[in-house]
Amino acid sequence: MLTTSPHLYLRRPSPTTAEFTVTTCPPLTLPLRLYLLAISLLRVAIFTAATTTIYSRFFHDPSRPPPPIPISLLDLLYQGDILLLASHLLQTLHSSPPGQFLASITAPLSNSALAVIASVITYFTLCTQLHTTESLLVLRGLGIQTSTSSSSFSSPIPNTSDGSNRWRGWKWWFWGTTPTKTRFIPTEKIRDVLINEAFRGFEVRYYLIVIVEGEEDVVVVFPKLLPGRKIVEEVWRGVRGCLYEGDPNHQSLGGSWGQTATLGRKDS
Repeated sequence: MLTTSPHLYLRRPSPTTAEFTVTTCPPLTLPLRLYLLAISLLRVAIFTAATTTIYSRFFHDPSRPPPPIPISLLDLLYQGDILLLASHLLQTLHSSPPGQFLASITAPLSNSALAVIASVITYFTLCTQLHTTESLLVLRGLGIQTSTSSSSFSSPIPNTSDGSNRWRGWKWWFWGTTPTKTRFIPTEKIRDVLINEAFRGFEVRYYLIVIVEGEEDVVVVFPKLLPGRKIVEEVWRGVRGCLYEGDPNHQSLGGSWGQTATLGRKDS
C-alpha cells in the first residue's frame, strides 16, 4: 500500500522541455494520504519520546523546579531564542505524565545503553525512506539534469487529482523531505543517449545511459530504481526526441540500442 514497483510520470510543459520521473510512490488516494499522515505523526511522537528520554537522563537538573508559569512559546519564537524555547519544551515534556513514565521505564538501563537505543530510534525515525524518486529533466539546447532522492527519508508527492501528473514536493519537516542529488550535463557535453543491454549478475537489465564527452564512465539514469525495459524505452524515445528533434547533424554512436556490456550499478 505504501510503495509500488517503479512507474513513470511524464511532464511536458513545452515542446522543448520534458521531465521524466520514476518513483515507487503510489498515487495518493485519500486513504493513503491519511495513512501517510498517521505515519508522520507517529514519527513525530517517537522522535519526541526519544529526545525527552535523552534530556531526562543526561541534561535534566533535578534541583531546577519546573516552570511555574507557562511561557508563551510564540513570544520565544518571535524573539528568536531557540535555545530557551527548546529548553522550555523539554522541561515541560519531562515534567508531564508521559515524560515521567518514560523516565521510569528507562531507569533500569545504563547511560550507554540508553544513549545507543535512543540514538538508533531517532536515526531510523528521521532517516527511514518510504519512497524513492528519480527524475530526468531535458531542456533542448541547454542539456539534461538527473535527480536522485538522497538516502535519507524523502517523500515526493505526485499530484494526479487533476490528471496532469504534476509533482509537488511537500517539504514538511516531519516527512523528512531532503534535497535530492542532482547533476546537470550541458548539451555540448552529451555525445549520445543510449539503451544499454547489460548483465547484472545472472540477469539481463536495460540501462538508460548518457555518454559524456571527456569522461570514461557513462552516466546511468535512474541508478537506484533501475526501471524495466518498457519504461527505459519510453524515456529513451522521449529524451532523444526532445534533444535531437530537427537536428540533422546528430548521429548516434550506438544506433538504437548501444552495445551489450557487463555494467554494474552506478550512482552518477
